[in-house]
Amino acid sequence: MTKYRLNRFLAADGKCFDVAIDHGFFNEPGFLSGIEDMREAVAAVVAANPDAVQLSPGMARHLQAIPGKEKPSLVLRTDVANIYAKELPAYLFSQIIEDAVAQAVALDAACLCVNLLLLPGEPEVHAACVDNINRLKPEADAAGMPLMIEPLVMQDNAKAGGYMVNGDLALVKTLVRQAVELGADVIKADPTDDVSEYNKVIQAASGIPVLVRGGGKVSDAEILQRTADLMDQGASGIVYGRNVIQHETPAAITAALMAIVHDGATPDAALAMMKG
Repeated sequence: MTKYRLNRFLAADGKCFDVAIDHGFFNEPGFLSGIEDMREAVAAVVAANPDAVQLSPGMARHLQAIPGKEKPSLVLRTDVANIYAKELPAYLFSQIIEDAVAQAVALDAACLCVNLLLLPGEPEVHAACVDNINRLKPEADAAGMPLMIEPLVMQDNAKAGGYMVNGDLALVKTLVRQAVELGADVIKADPTDDVSEYNKVIQAASGIPVLVRGGGKVSDAEILQRTADLMDQGASGIVYGRNVIQHETPAAITAALMAIVHDGATPDAALAMMKG
């Protein structure tokens, strides 16, 4: 049954562009930029027509209340953590929502998303994430609900300013492999510092689709080039948030990225689409 929902999440070509709009779940003031009114944010993204939209349980209604069958699939964010501030709090947590799979079924989600965090010097957060995944996996399988695991190798918050990831190949591919070993049906992972090495991350995933995170807001030319390079390395798609929701024309950047992900468009051709 998991395959049936994956057929709604991944397009017929096995690729996916998922727009993440779940940033408000993490209680960081800076994360609300561009999504202050989620009714407007979700409407703008849906109009841009990506394959999927990633939302928290409390915000999923803005997508699923839209009538008709052409709207993007729902990816339900199932865990909340407090690890993104520039200064880490004294008590850290990563906690999944209650009855996550039942909530996902009730919301007609096509996929669940859960973190696998690796913070310097904070092994208890990693342990909590492993526990979350181990609790979710058998319930998700029983309900035929795909589980997307998000392995994130974080930099030291005090040094990097919070929400900064470590693109070291050895660390990324090792954590991706752990996510696959824990039972991921889909991987959502960061790019490596050297994008030309990303094929080794794909190899470590051993046949599980890998969607690549977008990270912080960058120029159109940079995000289009990086996306093309990652697709060339064997990625199955992308999960971008701020590079879409904070863009002045979400529909234009989405169409350009969809052309790269699904049609193999070059970065120059995709950029020309936006200007045309």
